[in-house]
Amino acid sequence: MTVVTIVADHPLVLDSLARIRDVKTPNALFRQNLERIGTLLIAEATRTLPSVSGNVTTPLADAAAERIAVQPVIVPILRAGLGFLRPAQELLPDADIGFIGIARNEKTHEPEPYVNKLPQNIGERPVIVVDPMLATGGSLVHTLRLLVERGARQPMTVIVALAAPEGIAAVEASGIDVTLFTAVVDDRLDHNAYIVPGLGDAGDRQFGTPA
Repeated sequence: MTVVTIVADHPLVLDSLARIRDVKTPNALFRQNLERIGTLLIAEATRTLPSVSGNVTTPLADAAAERIAVQPVIVPILRAGLGFLRPAQELLPDADIGFIGIARNEKTHEPEPYVNKLPQNIGERPVIVVDPMLATGGSLVHTLRLLVERGARQPMTVIVALAAPEGIAAVEASGIDVTLFTAVVDDRLDHNAYIVPGLGDAGDRQFGTPA
């Protein structure tokens, strides 16, 4: 199976995608619409989470109820992945959160890890990796390999706002089974490994350009 790509073409997703692409969109509005995309994609991606049947007592009577059977592990890739953290926590407040920090070397375009804080008890729990951009795939593949080493089950779920074909190909080449949810698959990467047409640097447009 390796990579199954699901493009969520919901009108609300596409509306927010147009806003975050726009070079004139200020940081605050960019963050707001990125979170909106995150909420909608996470809701779609968690549609198949296993549930357990039970009962709940309403003010009038007992009623059948379904609850999430196993809380997932959410892994944002820092720093841009923080843009999807709040919607993930709002939808899955009991989920554990792991953090992987990876910077991109602007000369080699290779990932440079700097944070690895994953929960110990991943086991058989569903894993959802979130990062707004899938460009070269280097950061994502590094993260997926760390999760496999921790015993994460496959396929893992990956949620991005934009993906490049080169990034999808890199994940496929890794041999790790992934279900990828995205708002769009863009045309290509440019010579600086930025997604085209893309939206620029997702981290900078959320948090400002670092000195």
